[in-house]
Amino acid sequence: MNFTEAEAYIGEITRTKKISLGLSTMEELLKRLGNPQDGLSFIHIAGTNGKGSTLAFAASVCQAAGFRVGRYHSPSVFSYCEKIQVNGASIREEEAARLISRVRQVSEEMEAEGLSHPTAFETETAVSFLYFAEQRCDLVALETGMGGEGDATNVVKTTVCSVIASVSMDHMQFLGDTQEEIARVKGGIIKEGRPAVLCGQGEAVMGVIREICRERRSPLTVSEPEKAEILETGLWGSRFDYKGFRDVKIPLAGKYQIINACTALEVVEILRNLGYDIGENAVYEGMASVRWPGRFEKLLDQPVFLIDGAHNPEAAERLKDSLNLYFSNRRMIYIMGILADKDYRKIVRITAPLAEQIYTVTPDSPRALPGEALSSWIEEQAKEIGFLGRVQAEDSIRKAVRGALSQAGEDGVIVAFGSLSYLGELSMALKESIHD
Repeated sequence: MNFTEAEAYIGEITRTKKISLGLSTMEELLKRLGNPQDGLSFIHIAGTNGKGSTLAFAASVCQAAGFRVGRYHSPSVFSYCEKIQVNGASIREEEAARLISRVRQVSEEMEAEGLSHPTAFETETAVSFLYFAEQRCDLVALETGMGGEGDATNVVKTTVCSVIASVSMDHMQFLGDTQEEIARVKGGIIKEGRPAVLCGQGEAVMGVIREICRERRSPLTVSEPEKAEILETGLWGSRFDYKGFRDVKIPLAGKYQIINACTALEVVEILRNLGYDIGENAVYEGMASVRWPGRFEKLLDQPVFLIDGAHNPEAAERLKDSLNLYFSNRRMIYIMGILADKDYRKIVRITAPLAEQIYTVTPDSPRALPGEALSSWIEEQAKEIGFLGRVQAEDSIRKAVRGALSQAGEDGVIVAFGSLSYLGELSMALKESIHD
């Protein structure tokens, strides 16, 4: 099976194998593959928002300290292979195809025996474990796909540190109807006797995580981002002090990235206490060299063109805060593409009042909300939500990009958000538009 065939196979099982939280299928799959995860050490993170950025900071610091670091996250933004990385380098297509073929063979044997066929996420998680084992990684930064307790990644038993990022309302059909219920599911990754780090947030979440940590005798550290002193911030990133760390530089824009960075610094302290040799220089070098594409990322200077993965109400609030911080009184043009199972009504209510023009598009996903439906809803609710601009559905992302560029001129700000699933295609459309 070559890479094109491997991608087609993943696409097929994405369409045909429905999400079902639970570990039995994943455990059986990994047993037949020789349990490659058991020889690895994990930094395991769950959360609604910020988990990818937090993990990116921690992984970058560990790499700067000389460790061989695997990293698994989803979804991809610009290329399929970027979801599985070792020391910042994505798995090669031929390696991904080889390992997907291996997992496919075992999966089909399971199905032939009357067992459940693994989902796409279970397949990719197994592929990542096989690859990290082959690459002899010292540490693996592992991000849950959804939830925690029943997430496919939670088969791991060799967690060094569990991390809970910001928790808010998302995936309620799977995880629960309250923050407390969702936090309990996310906290399911916390392991008996192993340290945990929690991003400081509301008491509803913190109370649940504290209770889980008491039950599992897991030492808990809570980050305190309110103690961060911001020295300088802009689209280039930020400089800040946090506890014993002075003048920490991060290249990721957005005020919320300081929150994620503080959580990552607490993880670094835990690793040091566990005996990992991470010097001061590695901390500052790793934080300053982190890369995390598609999150409040600037693709163009004139006009300013930003992409962001804001796909739920909390992320929308963070996006709005950052836009107000950096672009107060600037003309704002949006490109919005959202999945139908997200709370798009709240996302629009939070963000739309800042916009002069909104172009809606349909992401390339079976879960996509049609751009026409999103545009119609915005038009119907415009007065109620305080949106005074214009909205227009486009039948292609390329047309939306061209329209936004024309509307923005040189001084406008274009922001594309709503789902990570279409930002790769949008970035390509932007490059084509610039070079035409």
